[in-house]
Amino acid sequence: MVWDHLKSSSFKLNEEMIETLFVVKTPKPKATTPNSVSPTTSRENRVLDPKKAQNIAILLRALNVTIEEVCEGLLEGNVDTLGTELLESLLKMAPTKEEERKLKEYKEDSPTKLGHAEKFLKAVLDVPFAFKRVDAMLYVANFESEVEYLKKSFETLEAACEELRNSRMFFKLLEAVLKTGNRMNVGTNRGDAHAFKLDTLLKLVDVKGADGKTTLLHFVVQEIIRTEGARLSSTNQTPNSISSEDAKWRRLGLQVVSGLSLELTHVKKAAAMDSDVLSSDVSKLSRGTENISEVVRLIEKLGMVESNQKFSESMTMFMKMAEEEIIRIQAQESVALSLVKEITEYFHGNSAKEEAHPFRIFMVVRDFLSVLDRVCKEVGMINERTIVSSALKFPVPVNPMLPVPVNPTLPQVFSGSNASKQYNSFDDESESP
Repeated sequence: MVWDHLKSSSFKLNEEMIETLFVVKTPKPKATTPNSVSPTTSRENRVLDPKKAQNIAILLRALNVTIEEVCEGLLEGNVDTLGTELLESLLKMAPTKEEERKLKEYKEDSPTKLGHAEKFLKAVLDVPFAFKRVDAMLYVANFESEVEYLKKSFETLEAACEELRNSRMFFKLLEAVLKTGNRMNVGTNRGDAHAFKLDTLLKLVDVKGADGKTTLLHFVVQEIIRTEGARLSSTNQTPNSISSEDAKWRRLGLQVVSGLSLELTHVKKAAAMDSDVLSSDVSKLSRGTENISEVVRLIEKLGMVESNQKFSESMTMFMKMAEEEIIRIQAQESVALSLVKEITEYFHGNSAKEEAHPFRIFMVVRDFLSVLDRVCKEVGMINERTIVSSALKFPVPVNPMLPVPVNPTLPQVFSGSNASKQYNSFDDESESP
C-alpha cells in the first residue's frame, strides 16, 4: 500500500505550533474530599427514553390539549373532538411493551415522580385498548379523504380510456405513421402492415431521412398539418407550394396537432398512477373496517359501561356507512380496470396480455405526447422561417438548429433506402395481414 512507502523521518512537524493551535489542554480533575457530596439525582422516574419524552412534551405543547380531553375523546370514540392531527400524534407516542408495563406498574405513592410525558402516557393507557382505539379512530378520520382519492383515481382512468378511444387526432397520427411506414417498407416483408404497437411512436424521432436531419415524426406532423389546415379552411385542396394561403392553413393545422396534449389530459394523469398502489389502497380500506370490528368486540367484552357503549355505538354506525361505500369503490375499481384492459386490447390486440404494467399504455402515450409537443414547436419554427425565407428567395433548413440542406422539401427526404432500413429496425412490433 501507499503507506508502506512513506518514510517516518522524511517530514518534520512543528509540534509546539500544533499544540498551540489545535490541542486543548483538559483541566485537572478536582480532588474529592470526604465531605464532598455527589450531584443530586433527578427525582423523576424516567420510564421513557429522554429524547422520546422530550418529543412527546413538544407535541403536547403544540397541540394545546389536556389529558382529560384526550382520554374522554378516546373513551367515547369522538373523532371530531380529537381530529386527525392529534390522532396521528398519539400514534407516534405509542409506548413499547416494556414502557407500557413499567407505566402500568407505577404506584402513585412512589417516592419518584413521573415526568410530564410519562404522566400523559400513563393516563392514556388507563383507557382500555387505548392505542387500538386511536388506530380505529384515525381510520375513521381519514376515511372520507381516502374514498375521495380512490373515486377520483378511477374516474381519471375511465376518462383516460374514453379520451384514447375517441381522439380523432390521435387516430389521424396513427394512420399517418402506419401509411408512412408501409410506403417506406414497400417491397419488403415489413410492407403492408395493418397495425403496430404504440411503443413504435416513441421511436419515430430516431428515424432520420436521407438528409440525415429530418425525422420521421417531423415529416408526419408536417403532412397532418397540411391536411388539417385544408380541412379547417373548408376546402379539399392541399397546397404544394409555399404561399400566404398555405402558411395560414399550416398555422391552423399546427394548432390542431399541438392541441392533442391538452385533449389527452387524463391520459397523462393516468400514466402517473400505479395499479398495485391503487389495489393496495382499496384492500387497506376494506381491512380497516375489520380492525374496527375487532376493537369493538374487545371493548364490549369489558362490559357495557356508558363510556364503552358510546364508543361501540359510534364505531358501529360508522362501519355500516363505510361498508356500503367500500362496496361502491370496489365496483368502481372493477369497472375502471376492465376499461383499461379493453383499451389496451383495442390498440394492442392479443399482445396486451404481455404488458408488464396494466397502465403502461398511458405511460407510452404520455411520453409520446411530450416528444410531439417538442416537435410541434420545432415544426412551427421551421414553417415561420420558411415563409420569411420564401419571401426573400432564400432556402431554409428543415431543422432550425441545423445547416441549410440542398432541398428542404419534406416528402423527398425519405426517398433513400437508408430511411427504410431505419424504419425496419424499429418496426419489429408491426403486424402484417
